Amino acid sequence: MAATSVASPLCTWLVAACMSVSCDGDYSSRPSRANLGGGGARRRRLAASNKCTSSCCLSGRGLISGFSGSSIQGLMSSCLAFEPCDEYYSSRGLSSLGSNGLSSLFGSKSGSTNRSRRRINGAADSGETMAVAVYPTEELTNQKKPITRPRRVVVTGMSVVTPLGHDAEVFYNNLLEGVSGISEIEAFDCAQFPTRIGGEIKSFSTDGWVAPKFSRRMDKFMLYLLAAGKKALADGGITEEVMEKIDKTKCGVLIGSAMGGMKIFNDAIEALRVSYKKMNPFCVPFATTNMGSAMLAMDLGWMGPNYSISTACATSNFCILNSANHIIRGEADVMLCGGSDSVMIPIGLGGFVACKALSQRNSDPTKASRPWDINRDGFVMGEGAGVLILEELEHAKERGANIYAEFLGGSFTCDAYHVTEPRPDGAGVIQCIEKALAQSGVCKEDVNYINAHATSTPAGDLKEYKALIHCFGKNPELRVNSTKSMIGHLLGAAGAVEAVAAVQAIRTGWVHPNINLENPDEGVDMKVLVGLKKERLDIKVALSNSFGFGGHNSSILFAPYK
Repeated sequence: MAATSVASPLCTWLVAACMSVSCDGDYSSRPSRANLGGGGARRRRLAASNKCTSSCCLSGRGLISGFSGSSIQGLMSSCLAFEPCDEYYSSRGLSSLGSNGLSSLFGSKSGSTNRSRRRINGAADSGETMAVAVYPTEELTNQKKPITRPRRVVVTGMSVVTPLGHDAEVFYNNLLEGVSGISEIEAFDCAQFPTRIGGEIKSFSTDGWVAPKFSRRMDKFMLYLLAAGKKALADGGITEEVMEKIDKTKCGVLIGSAMGGMKIFNDAIEALRVSYKKMNPFCVPFATTNMGSAMLAMDLGWMGPNYSISTACATSNFCILNSANHIIRGEADVMLCGGSDSVMIPIGLGGFVACKALSQRNSDPTKASRPWDINRDGFVMGEGAGVLILEELEHAKERGANIYAEFLGGSFTCDAYHVTEPRPDGAGVIQCIEKALAQSGVCKEDVNYINAHATSTPAGDLKEYKALIHCFGKNPELRVNSTKSMIGHLLGAAGAVEAVAAVQAIRTGWVHPNINLENPDEGVDMKVLVGLKKERLDIKVALSNSFGFGGHNSSILFAPYK
């Protein structure tokens, strides 16, 4: 057995034993409390002044007589860097005990009863303590860790399912043109509700993406997730041929959901009113937020990190940043990440109406979502999914991937203030942004584009705006917009869809407008906010914010790949 394999369990015993053995014949073989009363300082003086004799180092009955010379040196260097005295090195040491040195210390099973007797006798007979230096050796203090290059993370593919299209290119072109995806809800009769509008997906097909047997049973959030995930793979050039070559144990899926399979669960409750026999056998697994990531991994055979995160409307950013961290730590080379949500059902609409959070501008749906406008009256609920491929840079280059942007980092904080309201002082958001910049090594002056969380709520928009001005107000190049002005709030999917918008802004050099921003709220500077038309911008660093009920704050950063 190598010395290093036993060093940690034995180091404390060895120190205590050596320090408690009598020295120079001045003390009895069983020291009293008075004899040991000198404490640590006294022991250090003894260690500095006394010379151990060869009888201590070589005695077959001594405390350390069972170690070979090489083993005791390994023990000392690997644990507390104890340094034997000169006589240890000049003598035969313990190497004469050979390869069986450790076995003589521990003994065989039959000889285990003599173990304690050998230790006690050795301590009594040696009469001296071994001199040790309780400080690192010069060799160890000069030893440095090998320099390792940090693993860079890049975006190599992405896809969306939104009210403005199910392709990243189509989606962003519609954003640039200022097209609104807000309309009257058609999925069910919502005449009884004060809000009857939303960012509803009118048509969606799973053909070619999800097996028919699952498409009939799964909740929409899972269908959107699976379709967006596979489209992202296709967009990233991860074909079947590439799949055969990559290490699937280093490929993971982290796509979250704020609400999960709400319709599946609601349908199960309705079936239970008749009989439990009428319930969908998949109602429990298909209602959980983790099952979308799990099903996609099963389909792909990806055995790397796989789970989901649910932090309300900040879900996607949490998933993206955690995915990047898996890559940075070497736990994955490729991660599919993002979010998906669909609660366009009576219980979903009714729940947000009860919170008094939704806009009631039913007569003009396309004008309902209006971040920072003085006439905003709440957010517009939407549905959809966004998925990005994050990949380790060298892995992406090796397979010839098309690199869209680089992921720089991000951060999370908690307001610890209120269930739905943001902190009045904006401290949680400010701290989140500043931590994200520090973690990413980005200067404030380099951030010139922000895709804000801005949901079109009276309180939330202004709190975030003030936090942004606090952090970046001195940057004359700064431009801020909100994707939600055109697609509404996609809940747990919002962050991923907006991350796609941020990456597309980097790629195209165009930032989309803030539609409906006709009368800016008091204190809002239009020199910072993008106007009613798209604008050209050479983006240095893009920041995307997402905040969620419960006070969850998140900020992530992207930049052009160089």
